[in-house]
Amino acid sequence: MGSPWEVLDSAPWTREHWKLFIIVSLTFFLDGVLFTIVPAIMYLVEPEMATSIFAVNIAFFALGGFLLGRFADLYGRRIMLIIAITIYTIAAFLLVPFHNSFPELLILTSAINFGIGGEIGAAYSAIAELSPARHRGKAIMLSANMWNVGAALIAGLSLYYRSIYEDINIQINSVIFTSAILAAIIAIARLHLPESPRWLVQHRRYDEAIEVIKRVVGSKIDPRISGKSLEKAMEPFRGVGLREAISRYRFRLSVLVAITASQYTTYSMVAYYAPYASGFAYGIDAAPLNIAIANIGASLGAFLLIPLMDKSRKISTFLSYLGGTLSAAALTAIHGIASLGVFLIVVFINMIFSEWAWASLSALESELFPTGVRASTIGFITLITNLSIIAVIVYETYISAYLFLLLASVIWAIGLIASIAWYLKGIETAKRSVEELAKI
Repeated sequence: MGSPWEVLDSAPWTREHWKLFIIVSLTFFLDGVLFTIVPAIMYLVEPEMATSIFAVNIAFFALGGFLLGRFADLYGRRIMLIIAITIYTIAAFLLVPFHNSFPELLILTSAINFGIGGEIGAAYSAIAELSPARHRGKAIMLSANMWNVGAALIAGLSLYYRSIYEDINIQINSVIFTSAILAAIIAIARLHLPESPRWLVQHRRYDEAIEVIKRVVGSKIDPRISGKSLEKAMEPFRGVGLREAISRYRFRLSVLVAITASQYTTYSMVAYYAPYASGFAYGIDAAPLNIAIANIGASLGAFLLIPLMDKSRKISTFLSYLGGTLSAAALTAIHGIASLGVFLIVVFINMIFSEWAWASLSALESELFPTGVRASTIGFITLITNLSIIAVIVYETYISAYLFLLLASVIWAIGLIASIAWYLKGIETAKRSVEELAKI
């Protein structure tokens, strides 16, 4: 028996959990596909405008994360995921006929990135709020890892289309149309996503919350649980707004901003943008191959972290940034000296640690804040941290590829320092209730 939260946190993994996990995984898979379109084709479309388009796209990604994250707390996780996929599915289909015009290319790819950024807070919140505590870290990690799978797939397809079609427009249209069709299919699946019972209680929709919980765990919920008892359980968190959360959780927010900025920025730099840096030793047309290898490494990295992920977030976070810093330094050292094959092997290794870092920070972002501001806080972190990516993209125009990779090593090191601070002074979140963590 026990409260609904105790029931949810201690429940076995059920069919409803699998449904949630698959839908959220497909969300991140599609995000990886669509985010990768521009870096995978820009060397064919407008290579001289690549960094400008990347910067504007990331700005809209950050804005979408902040605005739709806030809306996910106000109006629900499910509806925001449906709105986000509607935005970028329409934009993806429109991109097929309009990718040759620079203004339309900029507008449509920015709309795609707005939608992608906008669904991150809702997706993380949905799976964190419904998964059993002992499986929450793995569920978040493996679902988010599907971004890498999607990115690797579309980068591989761009190489395949390049090998079978001589016409550049056919190559580009094939990549974009494949992505748009995937978006349309996944949009249908998303209609079946259940609303978060924790969000429903936050908004006093108690009967709906209990129905979702019953569907997930069967008859194990105490029949004496009422709207009044649910309201009492949620009362300590009901008045917490984003501004108060930022003030109350200053240390954890500062660490999360540092490690998230480090991971987001270095992942983008190494996986996507390095081939576009001046003097990249292996040529700009290596971009799709670099993206594919990087995201294959990241995809496999998640499975290597499974034994540790739900044992200690502190250790997984520290090891992620330690390995990432060392492998990024190695990547800088061998650029232009080693062969492309060796360079890509080190990229592959670096992306394993990048995935570990993303898995760790994704879990922490999803766990460390109250339900009423969870998606808003994730959106706020997305907004702040993506500013660093924009700065790096703009800076890339003025520096060599070697300095660009060296900068990636330095940014990894900043994340390492923050992870050490969390290891020493942070709280262990593995296997603990999100309500308990919000009270600490």
